[in-house]
Amino acid sequence: MDAENFNKFGYKKRVLVAPLDWGLGHATRCIPIIQELILQNCEVIIAAAGPTKTLLQQEFPQNKFLHLKGYGVRYSHKKLWLPFTLLLQIPKLLNCIHYEHRWLGKAIKEYAINAVISDNRLGLYHPSVPCIYITHQLNIKTGNRLTQWFLQIIHYNYINKYSGCWVPDTKEDNNLAGALSQPRHMPRVTVQYMGLFSRFVKMDQEIRYDLTVILSGPEPQRSVLEKLVMESLRLFEGKCLLVRGLPDNSTMQQPNNASVEIHDHLSALELNKAIQQSRLIISRSGYTTLMDLVCLQQRAALIPTPGQTEQEYLASHLDNKGIFPCLKQNEFSLQGILNKTSEFPFLFPGVNREAYKSVIGCFIRDLEMVKRTGKEIRVR
Repeated sequence: MDAENFNKFGYKKRVLVAPLDWGLGHATRCIPIIQELILQNCEVIIAAAGPTKTLLQQEFPQNKFLHLKGYGVRYSHKKLWLPFTLLLQIPKLLNCIHYEHRWLGKAIKEYAINAVISDNRLGLYHPSVPCIYITHQLNIKTGNRLTQWFLQIIHYNYINKYSGCWVPDTKEDNNLAGALSQPRHMPRVTVQYMGLFSRFVKMDQEIRYDLTVILSGPEPQRSVLEKLVMESLRLFEGKCLLVRGLPDNSTMQQPNNASVEIHDHLSALELNKAIQQSRLIISRSGYTTLMDLVCLQQRAALIPTPGQTEQEYLASHLDNKGIFPCLKQNEFSLQGILNKTSEFPFLFPGVNREAYKSVIGCFIRDLEMVKRTGKEIRVR
């Protein structure tokens, strides 16, 4: 059944949601979006693979999943070699973008998809249905003005193929992503700011942990930080929780410290509770993690992935604003983190956590208009 006939019988609007697989942050920030789509009477199909698919299947076991291979980007062990490592992977990335674009055309016809929401996957646009691109990084930071200019042109070229762009941040000067979400020149398509949102909810919890460490991100840097953390925890005297960020499960040697509790992965509900049961969080400075921590007003120390310029910028930006302290991975010291956080102000901004629901609501109403009139959607 094609999408046109599918609509004639008044079925639920069928929306495909597909997050990027660079770490789990793109998947976890799609969770509240998927939940809101379901609440607004949409049937959500999720396209993913690997740990991203595993995580979302745990959160949405009743939803239909389609296999869509990820970009499979790997980072280098050394920060110095990261630009070269990424450069060598460009042909593979372009092939993946081309593949997912062709894949989408077949999926729309086979599964009668009415709309697509792509979290940073560049190839999921199609002329026959409304397609939304989600990114907080309209302004790409590389540390080099020439490469920033070049990459932004490429990025905007893809964004402009979509029906609209959603930015998970506020438009105000006191936003979370700083210059990343506030470029001088916008894409040609309509850009909507969704505000800050999180899969987590604020709740009253008794403190159980002095420290919770949440690992995430692409290999091998996730494992590099894990090794540093494990070595430090052998001498840690408080109660600690370590979440490895591996929803596909794996095995590891337990630390020689009975006060350290280790999990490969926690569900959204379990992690929500664990964060709020902790005096302090140590995590990467991935943007979704930052939204979660700000929405919960949770004290945390940030360790950006070496060479990942976006994370390095965000960590430095928020350190300067007094929101979260930042420490470099090659200078990792658990005692140094504890000393710095004990004197840090943690100046959390106010958050309107409902704005994204209005953006999604407008999108659904526009889909209804497409259904009634057949006119092309123009995201507001």
